[in-house]
Amino acid sequence: MAPRAISPLRTADLGERLSRLARDFPCASADIGDGQVSYRTCGSGPVLVLLHGIGSGAASWMDCALTLAAQHRVVAWDAPGYGASTRLPQESPLASDYAERLWRLLAALNVKSCVLVGHSLGALMAAAYAVRYGATVEKLVLLSPAQGYGSEAKKAEGAKVVRDRLAVLAELGIDGMAAKRAERLVSERAGEAARAWVRWNMEQLHAQGYTQAVRLLCGDAIEKYRPPVPASIYCGDADPVTTPAASKVLAEQWGVPYGMIESSGHACHVERPEAVAALLIREMEAR
Repeated sequence: MAPRAISPLRTADLGERLSRLARDFPCASADIGDGQVSYRTCGSGPVLVLLHGIGSGAASWMDCALTLAAQHRVVAWDAPGYGASTRLPQESPLASDYAERLWRLLAALNVKSCVLVGHSLGALMAAAYAVRYGATVEKLVLLSPAQGYGSEAKKAEGAKVVRDRLAVLAELGIDGMAAKRAERLVSERAGEAARAWVRWNMEQLHAQGYTQAVRLLCGDAIEKYRPPVPASIYCGDADPVTTPAASKVLAEQWGVPYGMIESSGHACHVERPEAVAALLIREMEAR
């Protein structure tokens, strides 16, 4: 069966959603000395820090974050090179480079302790952060973790992924890439609003920041960052990108709990925001 096309949000629907984003999950920027990091925040209480994936941004967490805001302070960053965040200086950065930038953001926000949540490529960044700055992480939660191609065994595959992804970017541009790739991030059961929100967030990418993130994906590996803090791993049951099987294997290797998010593809926090918020609340209560 041919993939179901994602239609852009209608103008009125998009306007309403963006108004809600600006009002309830506003964007701000923190000065980190040699640049800035943009982030979105809402709520008050114990802190949850949310890291997005390679084809997304802080705004993608909106529905999940607003559910969490009743009991928690939520901080969702735009990774370096995303949103209004300054790019990293390295052409091919490692997860530890992103972790250092996150540490500076949280220091600027006076966040001394948090539950750290990483989705997809954000999981690789989050794991690196937990290794280097574990004293500030109460618990690590990884959602559909991208494990990277930086190991020797995956080096050839990683080189092909870099070529293929950057070729698509060069050929189609950001908007064309979003139109082509966004469908793969949701399940067949996803509603139109979730499908369109995944695509809109991907349309906000910057080519240079995305290119750095591709090089991170293909040049580093999560196996280097076994966390020294309590951790849990989850995956959408219909995720074809990071797959339940691959996520379960990682959980077994690390000896941490594993769970599946029902009726969800890769972009679980967009497709099933209430379910993801509920599991994060449980993780907060059990920390």
